[in-house]
This record gives sequence, C-alpha cells and structure tokens, in this order.
Amino acid sequence: MSGVVAQARPAHRLTADLTSHLGVGIGAGSGWKILSQAGVDPAPRRAGPTWRQFLTAQAHTILACDFFTVDTVFLKRIYVLFFIELATRQVHVAGVTAHPPGTWVAQQARNPLMALDQRFGWLRFLLRDRDAKFTAAFDRVFTAAGIDVLRTPPQAPRVNAFAERWVGTVRRECTDRMPIVGEQHLSSVPTEYTAHYNGHRPHRSLGQQPPNPPPQVIDLTAARIQRRPILGGLINEYTQAA
Repeated sequence: MSGVVAQARPAHRLTADLTSHLGVGIGAGSGWKILSQAGVDPAPRRAGPTWRQFLTAQAHTILACDFFTVDTVFLKRIYVLFFIELATRQVHVAGVTAHPPGTWVAQQARNPLMALDQRFGWLRFLLRDRDAKFTAAFDRVFTAAGIDVLRTPPQAPRVNAFAERWVGTVRRECTDRMPIVGEQHLSSVPTEYTAHYNGHRPHRSLGQQPPNPPPQVIDLTAARIQRRPILGGLINEYTQAA
C-alpha cells in the first residue's frame, strides 16, 4: 500500500492497481481517502507550468475561439462563431448562421487570420473546445499557417475562460436585452456590439482601457462630451466633441 501511495497515483489508478494485484474491489472514494490520509493530492501536478502560468506567459501568442447561441423570438436557434485574442481581449466575430456545418466553420476560420493582418505572425496557438463542429478541415486552416491547435479537456469550460467570459458579457449587455428576429438581424448585432467592445468598453485587466482604444485623450476639464447611442440606444458611447 505504501508503495502505491508513494508513487502519487490518482485515485482511479490506485483502485485499478488494488483490484488487479490483490483481487479486492475498492471504490474511488476509498482510494481518495487513502491518498488524502497520506497527504497526497488525488491528481498531483506534474513537472512544468500550471495552465494559468502557461496562459499568462503565452497570452500574446494565443487566439481562442468558441460558439455561442441566440434564440430568436420565433424560437429558432442561431450560432455565432467568434475569436478572441488573449493578450488584448480583442474580439473578432467570424460568422453567424442557423446551420453551422463543418465546411462553413472551416471557411469562416480564415476571417480572423485576415483581420489580424500584421499581428498574425505572432500567433502560435489556437485554443478551442472539442465541439464536433470544429472539424479536421478547420484545424488545417491554422496548422497550415504554423499555428498549433490546443483542445480543451472534456467538460472543462474554465480552460477556455476568456472566451466563456466574453459570451457572458455579450449576452448580459446585448443579446439578452433585445429581441432577435432572425439570422439577418443577428448578423448585424454582434458586429456593432463588437466594435463597441473593442473600441470603447473599458476592461479592468487593461487598466480601464478598451482593447483598441481611440487615439484622442479627453480632457474632462475643457472638453465637450458627445453621446452616441448604438444598438438602438441599448448602449451609449461618450467621446470628445470636435
């Protein structure tokens, strides 16, 4: 028993070893209790950086992607494919469709690469989940450009936390607050909101600056402020008047 614990094996490996060598059935809970009493975590960290350390060190080289869905007033589900740069938090909406086959998703994969332009050369990794809509043809678009595709573990949304956080933001501030009629209507809504998100919405992680801030600096002591409503007045942007 002490030899098994000393090797710091996970609980399911411990129970398998006991069953195969001793012929004694033992549950995963008992294996966890044995490891816990010995001061060993169920799944100790291997050599190398943690996932958070990896993301922090490689953020400027990582592009993440995901889908989010919007249900229309006619109960039709529409899919939105987007990409987000981890370093700058800048978002690129690649496409909107009610039927996202693998061929369509692979075709839309080229859009963010064109949008990145000169920054494209800095990319090393694409982070995505294991959704079946991300086919081998989708991955080849990035691997052909020298970008490695990182797939998240099953049922682990926190691994792609940057993309998941943006989904929550766009829903709370935009799509959950306005009725969507159809695919054509939705195709314009994320584009307009993303322009606001990238150019005006402040981010705490960026020192209250947007991902792509405007060049002018507003002097609140002398400037006249102009309000510009977007999305039909759902959100307001404030800029210095000319």
